[in-house]
Amino acid sequence: MIVKNYEIKKLNLNDYHFFLLYGKNEGLKNEILSELVLKNNSNKETKKIDEKLILENKDEFLNDILSGSLFTNGKIIIIKHVSDKILNIVEDILEKNLNEIILILDTETLEKKSKLRNFFEKDKNLICVPVYPDNDQVLSNFTQTFFLEKKIPIAQSNINFIVSKCHGDREYLKNELNKIELFMNKKKSISTEELIKLTNLIENHSISDLIDSCLIQNNRKIMHILNENNFSNDDSMIILRTFLTKTKKILKLANDYFQNNDIDKTISQAKPPIFWKEKEIVKMQLKKWKPFMLKKLVVTINKIELEIKKNPQASLYILMNLIWDQTKKIA
Repeated sequence: MIVKNYEIKKLNLNDYHFFLLYGKNEGLKNEILSELVLKNNSNKETKKIDEKLILENKDEFLNDILSGSLFTNGKIIIIKHVSDKILNIVEDILEKNLNEIILILDTETLEKKSKLRNFFEKDKNLICVPVYPDNDQVLSNFTQTFFLEKKIPIAQSNINFIVSKCHGDREYLKNELNKIELFMNKKKSISTEELIKLTNLIENHSISDLIDSCLIQNNRKIMHILNENNFSNDDSMIILRTFLTKTKKILKLANDYFQNNDIDKTISQAKPPIFWKEKEIVKMQLKKWKPFMLKKLVVTINKIELEIKKNPQASLYILMNLIWDQTKKIA
């Protein structure tokens, strides 16, 4: 059954167990994946695997499902880069009627003649979601909704400016809107000049990598990012607030990890979900930082923010000292 991307939220997702997402809009696909994982995640572990690995170990993959060794509480399986080659395996799983399994197939393009695509389109119990590229109008509406929800007044010309910087990439746009939200904090409005500075920083997309590298003590990566990016005093507050946001997220996970002593369970049950490309770095952060250490770091970051506000001309210097100091503390 073909379902448009905006109709996903209207479905009772408990009635469906098999989903096919295809198209090149990775940002939109990630939104849909988050929606599916959140609505179906009743203490289920989320597992991501590439089609190639399954095809190379078909019997092992199916045995794991049938034996239940990996699916004690049910499981959400996301298979990446699928093609028609996976169809026989999907049919095998369907025949077993395993209601505890949620299967999500993800790929870029599928031709109209694709057997896999036709299979999902024609069966009313299967969900097929084509994910087409966003145009500027869609991204403009998305941006406008963001500012309305945050109650931030902004001119349409500035919305157009933000959208133009993102080159049609929804994921990129969402990241930058989050940065704008961090910058706003308790401010009630944002000027065109501030947006220009922020979008110059937007093209500088290494802030998240900088903070992640700090939290795993990767000094070489930190040095590389600092050498490759011309951060200024004006950027410091955004970097600091990103640091605070990430630290609080890791603190929440660290508290869960402290309770259950199972790092995979902690990550699989995280809300919002942690996607595959972030899981390894989050694991490294959880292994390095204890909850009490992260609580101290949150306090330190808040103190540094006050210090930066008192000494804006030295804000970058103060921030860099914080970053290097934390890598030494967890050495």
